[in-house]
Amino acid sequence: MASPILPGSGLGSGLDIGAIVTALVNADKSAKQTQIDTQTKTNSLKISGVGSLKSALAAYQKSMADLNKASSPAFAGFTATSDTPAVLGATSDKTAVPGTYSVVVKNLATGSKVASAAFAGGAASAIPSGTLKISQNGTDYPVTIPANATLQSTRDAINTAQAANGISANIVTDSTGSSRLVISSNKTGAGMDLSTSGIAGLEIDGTQVMGSTPAAGASGAVSARSMDATLTIDGLTVTSKTNTVTGAISGLTLNLNTVSPGTPGSQTPATVSVATNTAGIQTSLQTFIDAYNTLKKTVDTLSKATPDADGNLTVSAAFTGDSLPRSLMADVRAQLTDNGAGGQLAVLSQMGVLTDNKTGLLTLDTSVFNKRMETPGMAGQVQQLFSGTDDKNGLLARMTAAVDPYVKTGGLLDQRSSNLTSLSSSLQKQQTALDLHVTSLTATLTAKYNAMDLLVGQMKATASNITSFFSSLNAQQSAK
Repeated sequence: MASPILPGSGLGSGLDIGAIVTALVNADKSAKQTQIDTQTKTNSLKISGVGSLKSALAAYQKSMADLNKASSPAFAGFTATSDTPAVLGATSDKTAVPGTYSVVVKNLATGSKVASAAFAGGAASAIPSGTLKISQNGTDYPVTIPANATLQSTRDAINTAQAANGISANIVTDSTGSSRLVISSNKTGAGMDLSTSGIAGLEIDGTQVMGSTPAAGASGAVSARSMDATLTIDGLTVTSKTNTVTGAISGLTLNLNTVSPGTPGSQTPATVSVATNTAGIQTSLQTFIDAYNTLKKTVDTLSKATPDADGNLTVSAAFTGDSLPRSLMADVRAQLTDNGAGGQLAVLSQMGVLTDNKTGLLTLDTSVFNKRMETPGMAGQVQQLFSGTDDKNGLLARMTAAVDPYVKTGGLLDQRSSNLTSLSSSLQKQQTALDLHVTSLTATLTAKYNAMDLLVGQMKATASNITSFFSSLNAQQSAK
């Protein structure tokens, strides 16, 4: 803080009062100011370190999550490809086996869409109050229709009440102004036809198909009834309630997009191929290693002291001497040697993933990896090692869980951050108190030295007067 002392010598004593007071005040505050400055610098470094570690752990967890996506597992033991993805796509799991399959999609699974009889009054047509019962595959979905309802408000009531059940409604108006209530379902497959009852004018039998030019009073299924998907796999007929076909080929899921081109009986098949995913697994494994090494390097940077100008390790890092980062890395490393989901492939070292003795970083011995992947069934074992047999025992899930106590809300890093923030506030209060002390001490010493200077000035003046008196007296005596 700026000193309130004005420079210059005292008028009475000739002493530099400002310099004297400054020296005394600085001597008084020096030890405490040094302590506050040192603690503030260290605390700021640690706060920054906690933020950096949080960011590093967030990036690490994202990498693990990306590798562990259920929809596209990075460590899939096999890759399934379709030579006609516009017709169908294919994905595999760890139970798949290499092979090729000829698939013809004859028709897709469809849902039910039904239309009411026409209402000449359009969307504003009056609808009787009561309960509209929408039935599908033995289940009833009631919709309350209040008094003074219209065709449009009935549509809105259906959408509000049954959206969660995959049932929606809309209004189609033709060129004459007549409107029909159209109800559809996202549930596909034979037997999923909709029907309605309970409200006069809105009775619909979804098992009856309306013609292409239905009469005004006609109601029923639009175009066709709901149906199962039909396909052939190597000539064998398969049906499915949905357009996602699982179990037809062990370890494969077929996603049907459209009917195979051609005419019935001469449609062009799509070829689905399943192969061991060696290259993909190696790429994903390297991504895993890079994510671990990046975290390890960050923790090392935040923990290890660095050399000063003389080469001595005296420049502390944010976590130098702190047990937290050591505990963190110990928890993460423990997962690398844990058996997890078990199986023929238990730990990473069996795949050629080793730890460098000097740096602690992971490395991949590709020769060991490639040799290991030649073992029959190893691709599926790799997938089991990383993805597990449930959502907890896979390596990726365990690596993520290992850091969760540190990064979760209210976790170890949040607690550390809170403590450091409290210390920062305490140091600011100590600095404020020291500044007030310095101000008070400066004022007190300045007042004392100014009083001393005034007293010395008065004493000098008195001495001068006495000297003058005796000088004048001597002069008078000499004159006689």
